[in-house]
Amino acid sequence: MTTQVFGHKSPDTDSTGAPIIWAWYLNEIKGEAAVPALLGEPNTEAAFMLTHWNLDKPAILDGVAADTPVVIVDTNNPAELPDGINGADIRAIIDHHKLVGGLETKGPIDITVRPLACTATIMMDLIGDDAAKMPTPIKGAALSCILSDTLEFRSPTTTDHDKAVAEKLAADLGIDIPTYAAEMFAAKSDVSAFSDADLLRMDSKEYEVDGTKFRVSVLETTSPATVLDRKASLMDTMTAVAKEDSVDQVLLFVVDILNEESTLLVPNDLVKSVAAKSFDAAVDGDTVVLPGVVSRKKQIIPNLKV
Repeated sequence: MTTQVFGHKSPDTDSTGAPIIWAWYLNEIKGEAAVPALLGEPNTEAAFMLTHWNLDKPAILDGVAADTPVVIVDTNNPAELPDGINGADIRAIIDHHKLVGGLETKGPIDITVRPLACTATIMMDLIGDDAAKMPTPIKGAALSCILSDTLEFRSPTTTDHDKAVAEKLAADLGIDIPTYAAEMFAAKSDVSAFSDADLLRMDSKEYEVDGTKFRVSVLETTSPATVLDRKASLMDTMTAVAKEDSVDQVLLFVVDILNEESTLLVPNDLVKSVAAKSFDAAVDGDTVVLPGVVSRKKQIIPNLKV
């Protein structure tokens, strides 16, 4: 059977590019039939990557049939995967997030979880010398993933190794990193076509703190005013999204990539309390700026308190 390779729901650039990279590796290097897949529409930056490197958009899965061979990338959290994932034949996990627990496999599998900023960096290491055989579009996808997840090396999750791998890929491709990253971030910042509910779910993860369930949403942009101009309607929509998604509260962090700070929308006393307890932030109004906070994985999720 053909192995399906996919990442998390609400796919960003890494969860779009990493399945493409690994499916290429399985097909062309390992001789194993594999296809990349998505668990939803890619965000605007990921869509830019696909167009820029002339990559086909992977098929979007509604679910995974029992016993289907799969490789999970860029997550190990069952909440970010299809219902019934434990009925699939999970063959491998490649990830850079903390272990959550809850996945079950039908036998021993290959698991690679490393403290790097990007799944694509891990894949480049695993592929090793065979990376020299990568066609230009696959290298372009890998570079895009690393620049996205590191915010062009601004994120505190960035390691020297992520940067070195990206710089080598850029050199191989003849790409100027600042120019290409600016194009990527401009694509990410164009959210005009999306509804408020789409924005709240676009790059989000569910997380529970002491019995309170959050949808933690992050919008990375070089034009934060474009999003903040919609703050009133976004806050109004949070209630409906929280109810539909069976969480207690949506937290929206608007990440200003260039100024390396986040603005948290504060619609109620619960979020005001979260801001104070989690980030020692004094809230005066319906937003609060959090200097230096740009990473959900390293700075937001670990610090959340209610």
